[in-house]
Formats: sequence, C-alpha cells, structure tokens
Amino acid sequence: MGYAVSFVFHGYRISRQIGLGAGSRIYLATAVATNTPVAIKRVVRNTPEDERFLQQMENEYKIVSELKSPYIRKVIEIHRVRKHLQLKELIMVMEYVDGLTVEEARPNRLNTFLVLMNHVAEGLHEMHEHGYVHTDIKPNNVMIARGGAVKIIDFGQSCPLGHRKERVQGTPDYIAPEQVRKMPLDRRTDVYNLGAMMYWLLTSERFPTVLNKNADAGQHVIVEDKPRSPVEVNDKIPRSLSSLVMECCSDNPDGRPADMMSVVGRLKAIRGQWRKQRASMIEKLRKQMG
Repeated sequence: MGYAVSFVFHGYRISRQIGLGAGSRIYLATAVATNTPVAIKRVVRNTPEDERFLQQMENEYKIVSELKSPYIRKVIEIHRVRKHLQLKELIMVMEYVDGLTVEEARPNRLNTFLVLMNHVAEGLHEMHEHGYVHTDIKPNNVMIARGGAVKIIDFGQSCPLGHRKERVQGTPDYIAPEQVRKMPLDRRTDVYNLGAMMYWLLTSERFPTVLNKNADAGQHVIVEDKPRSPVEVNDKIPRSLSSLVMECCSDNPDGRPADMMSVVGRLKAIRGQWRKQRASMIEKLRKQMG
C-alpha cells in the first residue's frame, strides 16, 4: 500500500504512491479536467548516477508514444523540470492499469495462459514493426487489469532493432544470451525473454540463462546443465507448447522462432488443438452419461 499525498501538478491531482521503480516513484493521480485515473512516474536527479534513469524515462516516452497496441500501456505526456539550465526532474503521465502483474496473478488454466501469451506476443510484434525491441520481458513487466486486459509495461531498457548495448542490461532469469554477450539485439531477443517467462509460468522453475544472478555486470558467464523441458516437469503440458517454449529459449537466435507472429501462429494452433480435444472429451462424457 502506498502512502497518501495530495497536490495538483499540471492538471493532475496526485493522491498516493503506488510503486517504486529503478530510480523512480510511481503515483496514482486523477486528471482534474476529466476525472480520469492516471499513473505518474517521477525521476529526480539527486546524484550523477540518476542520469541513466532520466535517460531511460526519455527513452520510454519516445518509444511508447509511437505505439498504439491495446496490449501496451500508453504514455500520455511528459514534463521536464530544469534548474540552472540542467534537467533536474522528469514526470511522465501514463495510462493507469488497475490490476496485478503476471508474477502476482499467474494463469492457472491452459486456455488463460495461451490467450495471455498471445496478447503479449501481439503487443511485442507491433513494437518490433516500429523498429524497437523491449529487452526486458518478464512476469513483473506484464500486467493483467481488472476485467482481463493485458498490458506490457516498463520500456526503459528498450532499444532500436540491431542495437548493441555497451553494458549488460536485463533480468538474470529471463535475459537472452546475446544480451549478456553484448551482441546486436533483434526480434528474437524478445522471443527468448518471452520463452523464459513462459517456462517459469508453466514449470515454476527458472530457465537457466547464461548470466549468473551473482555476476558483476555480466562478467561471469556460467554453464548450466541442460534444462528439463516443460512437459518433463509436468506431463499435462501439451508437447507442442513445450517444444515452442524450448525453441524460444534456444541459445542460438537462429534456432528460435523468427518473429512474434510465428509465436502467435503456434500459440493459436496449440489453443485450437486444445479446444478440439476438450470438446471431444466433453462429448465423450455426455455419451457415457447417456
């Protein structure tokens, strides 16, 4: 629970803090003119190290303002506060998502899981079509709003397709090998991140990435034992879904689905097969019951 505050800033009434991010605080607010709830993210330069958080927010605003997917949290506007000609503070107004992250509200039915992953993949596809890659897809960066709407959030680490980062950025449990190796990033980087997220959702186990959780800025690369496939962990998972997840998590980008629409197509095929099997099972039970 956030603590209460109350003041008006640029037409928004701030009510309470609802979250903390990397170098940022997030508040629930209301647009005074329309009485619409919004979320406000604030970053303040207090030390030279805060410069990268300011850059990440500028990056997020630039990228997301170009996107129209219903599966991506919208940004509304950004305000820049300067002092002595230096950028001192950034305040970004965003769509308010009243719900929980996927880490907090894991899908407990196969159909729900397949629909959720399909929506995430479609949102990432639009991002890729605009020339960007997210690079930090994980359960904490996907939200499910009340009513079931899916929203991808947190684009501070996003970058243009083909970009090579100077330092390792990503979350150890979901990071792609090319992120650790500081190689060019493309659509297949997000495919890996998504695959690692699907692996955790299906198995409750972390996919063994090449970045040690305890590594210092990605300098220590480790070799893991070959992971068990999802169907080896839980034999109720369709083999076709298990195969898709393992392909997404291929160390070699060429071994992964080429893009998000390939992932979408396979998820839809798996869901279609599951629905047929379910309908057949229900019909069989009806006949047995007379």
